[in-house]
Amino acid sequence: MIKNNLKSKIKDLRYNLILMITILVGCQIALFGLYNSSDQNSNYKGELATTDYMGIENNHQLQENEFPSPISKDFDNALWITDNRSLPKKDSLFYLDHPAPIFRKEFKAQSKIKKATLYITSAGYYKGSINGEPIGKNVLDPAWTDYSKRTYYTEYDITSQIKKGNNSLGVSLGNGFYNPLPLRKWGRRNLRKDLSVGKPTFIANLVLQYQNGDSQSIITDSSWKYSYGPIIRNSVYLGTVYDARQEVKGWQLPGFKDTSWRYAIVGNSPGGDLQKAFFPPVQVTKTIIPTAVTSPKNGVYLVDMGVNFTGTYKIKLSGKIGDTINFRFGERIYDDGSLNPMTTVIGQIKRKGVGGPGAPDIAWQTDTYVIGKDGSAWFEPEFTYHVYRYMEIKGLNKAPQISDIQGLAIHTNVDDAGDFNSSSELFNKIQEITERTFLANLVSVQSDCAAREKFGYGGDLNATSESYITNYDMQGIYRKTVYDWVDAMKDSTFVDTAPFAGVEYCGISWESAYLTTQYYLYLYYNDTDFVKELYEENIKWMDKVARIHPEGMVNNGLSDHESLEPVPVQLTGTSHYLQCAEIMETFAKVMGDKDNENKYNSLAKKLRGLIKAEFWDKPVNGKINRQTLFSTLLYHNVVPKNELEAAKDSLQKALKNGPNGHLNTGIFGTKYALETISKNISPEAVYEVVNSKEYPGWGFMVDNGATTIWETWKESDGVFSNSHPMFGSVSEWFYRWLGGIQPDPENPGFKKFVLSPSTPAGLEFVNTKYESPFGTIVSNWKKESLGNYRYEMTIPKNSIGMVNLKEVPSQKISITKNGVLLKNSSIKNLETGKFELNEGVYSIVVSPK
Repeated sequence: MIKNNLKSKIKDLRYNLILMITILVGCQIALFGLYNSSDQNSNYKGELATTDYMGIENNHQLQENEFPSPISKDFDNALWITDNRSLPKKDSLFYLDHPAPIFRKEFKAQSKIKKATLYITSAGYYKGSINGEPIGKNVLDPAWTDYSKRTYYTEYDITSQIKKGNNSLGVSLGNGFYNPLPLRKWGRRNLRKDLSVGKPTFIANLVLQYQNGDSQSIITDSSWKYSYGPIIRNSVYLGTVYDARQEVKGWQLPGFKDTSWRYAIVGNSPGGDLQKAFFPPVQVTKTIIPTAVTSPKNGVYLVDMGVNFTGTYKIKLSGKIGDTINFRFGERIYDDGSLNPMTTVIGQIKRKGVGGPGAPDIAWQTDTYVIGKDGSAWFEPEFTYHVYRYMEIKGLNKAPQISDIQGLAIHTNVDDAGDFNSSSELFNKIQEITERTFLANLVSVQSDCAAREKFGYGGDLNATSESYITNYDMQGIYRKTVYDWVDAMKDSTFVDTAPFAGVEYCGISWESAYLTTQYYLYLYYNDTDFVKELYEENIKWMDKVARIHPEGMVNNGLSDHESLEPVPVQLTGTSHYLQCAEIMETFAKVMGDKDNENKYNSLAKKLRGLIKAEFWDKPVNGKINRQTLFSTLLYHNVVPKNELEAAKDSLQKALKNGPNGHLNTGIFGTKYALETISKNISPEAVYEVVNSKEYPGWGFMVDNGATTIWETWKESDGVFSNSHPMFGSVSEWFYRWLGGIQPDPENPGFKKFVLSPSTPAGLEFVNTKYESPFGTIVSNWKKESLGNYRYEMTIPKNSIGMVNLKEVPSQKISITKNGVLLKNSSIKNLETGKFELNEGVYSIVVSPK
């Protein structure tokens, strides 16, 4: 639909008319059922039609959202459109071929373009083109949300892609998380029941602004036309089937003859608000060149990408028309060199009958390509992503060449915020595999494993959000994460994931990520606006916690997941409740809400007292992970000051009694232990653990070939993920204790911050950098000779670094600022090693007197 310089009154009239018609149709639907046009070749453009969803299993959301949701002004009078095909009525039928619809709309640019802006989104995934060229670099767009609550849209500047005269917009739709397969994960969790689901649909508005002041809009409506393309199956979990024989040549170009195509159906909104994306998109960020191609047996080829990652690939394929090439993916190989895909099997569906009607016996990650009439082509799967190091290929007539294969790493394209390297090759490798794991599990949600589940679990957020923040600019994506929790949470129970995916047994230690993530946005970015926006919701959430745990002690839920010894949920769960009370006390201060400040202070005292009485004042009998026990007590300041020495001794003994003197902690205990051992015993004690290649530990993983962090300390070749972020809390330790860069809770956003580097005997140098809201913080140190240390520190403008150098007392010290030697007296308390530095680049040399 095209219009030029319509006056605002006409716009309003037209919008109101469309809205009135939509409501009337909605009323008809409510009274008489949904209308389904049986004449799919009808050329009638103007009718507001709907698609027949009656009798579709598990499609509760569509029936609850029959009326249009509010439309963003960026979409003007655009309508949600889709194809006329109904969803299957039985679960088993979802596994049959269902070609992805392709849509097109031609328009004419009437004069010289000043600017062309496309606003577009979908429920499910979309891929857009203009005149056959891709629109933007985003993949797997839009970001996964509860589409019944909110859907994010993207704004593209496509000015350079608009041609004078005729142009053509093209859109293809994928299923994503809006139209998932009814896979029974673990034999019981069906996403078609757990998510808000429906048939893929999209909405778009292309605004052309001409240099003469005129404007023109091309919106989605029933004048668009659609057909079906070569993607005959697509699942965000199982993969894509692409039949090149079904390609429609030239469909994205102007002048294509689409007389046999059908007119688009104006369908239902998914129900949620349309909101402009404010966080980085998912994109292909790196091309990975394979290291080897082998053939473990005749007709089977195995491509080794060299590293484990999340993404897809491009491969040049050739053969006879109809030849079928099958791909499978995995993180490991068996001893005979064949693919071991078992750590990435979807939802642990590993035998017949587990996955539900129609599901594969084993839910591998797979893709399929059928050769078309051209005989050869480059294949890049769409609307899916895999986690793999190894790619198995069957159906080729000869071995593929390395030059014909590229791995495509995919993740939310967050900017780097931190950098760490050291003289230790092992530490550098641990940091490398941690970063790769973090990015592999950041595809619009922060997942626990990007293959088997892809869910945004709160426990992993609680364990690693600070580690993520020290490495990447997470402000935008973590704001999105908090909104996901807003949409996911329930009034009387705790949920485990956001978006909600049906899992709700882990308890407060998972859902509290809703609040702790807000706190870290406040601590690292001074995001007080966010605190103010959600303050009333946070109070309601704390009231819910009080209803669920009226006595204060948390008695149910998951505890220190993957700890090598038992940990009672009363310890970790109540500690997370305590942490939330303290966060709300802080937020009440920000709000100037004295009554709630006192209320949450009292709650924190009560909870600390409960934990102390149960886990410190009396002997803890029975089997318990004492590393997690004492590090939790110290991390949450449960132990009274006059008894700290006893707690420190107990923690030191627990560490010594660990396997090989290492950590045996789980998801939370590991973060707590790294911090409390460094703070209360010494960073050198942690250094000894991290620097070892003995089991259990990060060095053990590296020494056994890990290129991403395992889900468990002892790698499993058939059950547990090889790409799991929760033990990535070690990266936080690199920054906080080796580089010494720490935020100050009293001065959020790094207005003032701590620089307290550690210099363990086994390291020669450490370099750390962090991009704070005020600018780049640098903390480097180097051992220049016996007893001589040089520190290089950069303090950004308008901020202050509070320095703590442990070697300084009784030593000689000199300091330069911006290359100029300073008098020691110009820096107050310099001789003590505890002093403050304002903006500047400093070099500090400490040496024996």
